[in-house]
Amino acid sequence: MNTYRTAEIAHRFGIHPNTVRLYEELGLIPRPERKANGYRVFTDFHVEQLKLARTALEVEVLQNGLRKQAIAIIKASSAGNFDKAIHLTERYGQQIKTEQTNAEEAIAIAEKLLSGENQERSNARLTRRETADLLQISIDALRNWEMNGLLTVKRKQNGYRVYSDQDIRRLKMIRALRCANYSLAAILRMLNALSRDPKADLRATIDTPEENDDVISVCDKLLTSLQVADTNARIILTQLEAMKKQFATNPPL
Repeated sequence: MNTYRTAEIAHRFGIHPNTVRLYEELGLIPRPERKANGYRVFTDFHVEQLKLARTALEVEVLQNGLRKQAIAIIKASSAGNFDKAIHLTERYGQQIKTEQTNAEEAIAIAEKLLSGENQERSNARLTRRETADLLQISIDALRNWEMNGLLTVKRKQNGYRVYSDQDIRRLKMIRALRCANYSLAAILRMLNALSRDPKADLRATIDTPEENDDVISVCDKLLTSLQVADTNARIILTQLEAMKKQFATNPPL
């Protein structure tokens, strides 16, 4: 089996040597043997394990424990427990597909609400408390959405907010998208696009950050991020099968 120094491993993956040491400290790669002078000695297993870890952590998808699942996969593989890692990866892939389904269904709900399909119209005017109870959300969530510009609510002469039928439909869209883990920034981007063009493509606008956005999170491009995570899960599964064949008869630890 080939051996490598820390600097060689770092150069191979385009990362700092301290990052390699951090992966070691976190248990994402096994602790390498050391020479008499204290220098670390890495092997082909470390190379494959680091490749797997980099793939698994490429997209920081956090919702519903996906990030924790990815780390569990890496640590199981690092310990040489390939069967466990494979099982965890299969479950991880299934969870990603569930998240993709939820994200797509939220878009479909938003499109249906926007079209007004099969919806009763009314002239009701609800208070903030009545609106929160109707939508089964907290007043804090409602206030947060308003503070972040997702909704502007009219007020009575006494200053109290009143929510119209149109406001309720908009809030139902926001709720559906938030339940699917779209970010507030992505939802606002979509709503602004709809204000400019009622025929705007919801799916495209909610998944495409503006060029002038300073910080872009995974949830600001959720559909794309989940697609990358799904692709990477399949890559990880293939790599684990190969690692099992290569290293199971000659355990790395």
